[in-house]
Amino acid sequence: MEMQSKNYDVIVIGAGHAGCEAAFAASRLGSRVLLITINLDSIAYLACNPSIGGTAKGHLVCEIDALGGLMGIIADKTAIQIRMLNVAKGSAVFSLRAQSDKIKYHSTMKQTLENIENISILQAEVSEILTSNNAVNGIALTTGEKIVCKSVVIATGVYLDSKILIGSHVVNSGPSGFANSRHLTASLKRLGLEIRRFKTGTPPRVNSRTVAFEKTTPQPGDDSIQTFSFLTKKPIKNKVMCHLTYTNPETHKIISDNIHKSAMYSGNIVGTGARYCPSIEDKIVRFPDRDRHQVFLEPESLSTNEIYLQGISTSLPTDIQEKLVQSIQGLENAQIMRSAYAIEYDCINSLQLAPTLEYKNCQGLYFAGQINGTSGYEEAAAQGLVAGINAAGKKLILSRTNSYIGVLIDDLVTVGTDEPYRMFTSRAEHRLYLRQDNADARLTPIGRRIGLVDNKRWRTFQSKMKHLDSLRKSITKKQEQEIKQGTLTSLKGDINNTVLTEIKYAGYLAREQSKIAEAKRCEASALPSDFDYTQIKALRRESQIKLNQIKPQNISQAARISGVTPADINVLLVYFKKNPKN
Repeated sequence: MEMQSKNYDVIVIGAGHAGCEAAFAASRLGSRVLLITINLDSIAYLACNPSIGGTAKGHLVCEIDALGGLMGIIADKTAIQIRMLNVAKGSAVFSLRAQSDKIKYHSTMKQTLENIENISILQAEVSEILTSNNAVNGIALTTGEKIVCKSVVIATGVYLDSKILIGSHVVNSGPSGFANSRHLTASLKRLGLEIRRFKTGTPPRVNSRTVAFEKTTPQPGDDSIQTFSFLTKKPIKNKVMCHLTYTNPETHKIISDNIHKSAMYSGNIVGTGARYCPSIEDKIVRFPDRDRHQVFLEPESLSTNEIYLQGISTSLPTDIQEKLVQSIQGLENAQIMRSAYAIEYDCINSLQLAPTLEYKNCQGLYFAGQINGTSGYEEAAAQGLVAGINAAGKKLILSRTNSYIGVLIDDLVTVGTDEPYRMFTSRAEHRLYLRQDNADARLTPIGRRIGLVDNKRWRTFQSKMKHLDSLRKSITKKQEQEIKQGTLTSLKGDINNTVLTEIKYAGYLAREQSKIAEAKRCEASALPSDFDYTQIKALRRESQIKLNQIKPQNISQAARISGVTPADINVLLVYFKKNPKN
C-alpha cells in the first residue's frame, strides 16, 4: 500500500514524552494512530537530566498514571534510585523523584508503543500541516508524501529550527546530535500561529571511572516508599548511589573570567531561558554573594559510565568547561564524555490554544509539550495525555480544583508564559488536596469515564478505595487524637499515609473543600465561545481585547486572565444577567 493512500484518525508529530503519551492515549481510545519521529532512537529520550519526577513534577506523573497514562509505569520499571523530596515540609509538597536508566527508559517506552496494535511508528520529517476550511485533513512529509488524518497532535519538543550553542560554536541540530525539524515552523506561521524563541540547556557528562566519589557526599535513595504508578506492586529497589559536591570560589573565578565566551553572554542566544533552571553562568551573575552552588552527580544508566552533573548547565567553550569541572572537589581528574550546551528552539504562544490544547483557529490541530512553552518531561507528558484524549474525540478539560494537570494547562491557555514554564507546588491553590497519594481518587474515575482506564486498573483502584474506607472506619477516637498530636507512628504505607494526612489536616482540608466548591460554582458560570466582548461598552479596552483573544469558558477562567480586573468581572456578571440570551 502506498503512503499516499494511508489514512489515520490521529497523527502525532514527535515521539518525546508528550508524543508518546498522546499516541498511547489516542490508541487506547480506539483511534488509528501514526506516530512520526525524525529519529526512532529519540523516542522518549531523556535529553537532559536522567530522572523522572521532582518537586510538583512527581504529582504530574502520579496524575498521568491515575488517568491511565504510561509515564509512571515506565518510570517504575526503569528506576535505579528513588527518593521522596520535601519530607520535612508536609505531605502537600511531598514529591517523588527517581533516577531513571536513560537507555532502558527509551527502549522500554519504544517497545511498549511498538507492540500496540493500532499505533504505527514512522521515522520521517513532517514539512506541512494540511488543512481545508480551517480544519486539519492531513500532513505532508519532506519526501513529498501526504498522509490523510482527522486530527494532528504536534509534540515536537525543542526540535523546531533548533540550534546547539557551545561558546561561539553553533550547530543546526536537535538535542544530543539528533537531527532537527527545519520546515514545520513555516507551515505553523502560515496557519496564523505566533512563533517564539525559547532556550534551555544541559550540563556536561563525565566518566564515572575518573570521579573521586570518596570526596563527595553520598545521596542514598529511600526504601519502601510510594511508587509513581498505582499498578506497581513491589517497592523500587535502589541500585545506584547519587552524590553531592559543590562549586567553589575557584570555579566561580573561572566562569567570571570567561563569561564573555559563553553563548549566553556573548549575544549568540536570543531565546528566553528558564529562570527556575539557570545556567551556572546565570547563578554566578545573579547570586554574586554565594561562594558555592550544589552539584549533584547522577548516574545516567546501569549500562554506561556517564555521570550527569546536575547544577552546572553551561554554554561555555569546551576547554573552559573542562577547567570548570576539574575545579570542583571530587572532579579534579574527571573526563568529560559529553560537553554541556545550550539549545535554542521555536515554540508557540500558548494563549492561542483552547483548554483542550486545540488551536482555536484550526479544528483538529492540537499542541503538547515544550512547543507550548513548557519545560520538563513531566509537564510535556501531562499535556500529551490530554491532547491525545481530545484528538481522539473524547473531550477532557481538567480543572485547577482537581489536578496539577488542570493547573498547568489553565496557566498556559489563560495566563500564558514568556519563559519556559515549570510546574511548582506553589502554582496550585489547592495543593493540600492535590497530593500524590490521592491522585487516583481524584482522577481514576475520570479516566474510567473517558475509557482510558482498563479493567485491571479499575479493579486495583476499587480495591484500594475499599481498603481506605475500611481503614478510616477502624481508626479509634484515641488514635485520631494521637495522630493530630503527632505521637502515633504505628500506621505506615501509602494507604495509611493517606488516612494519616486526612486526619492530621482535617480542618485545613475542610476549608480547602469549601474553596474548591466556590471555584466550581464559578466554573459553572459558562461564557459563550463566540461572543464579541467589544459589545460590552462598560469593559475597559484592554479587557475587551484579552477576553476576545482567550475566549474564556467561564467566569472563573475570565478572572484569571492577565489584565482583567475584579471590576471587569463584575461588569461581565451584570451584563450576562441582564442579557441571558447572549
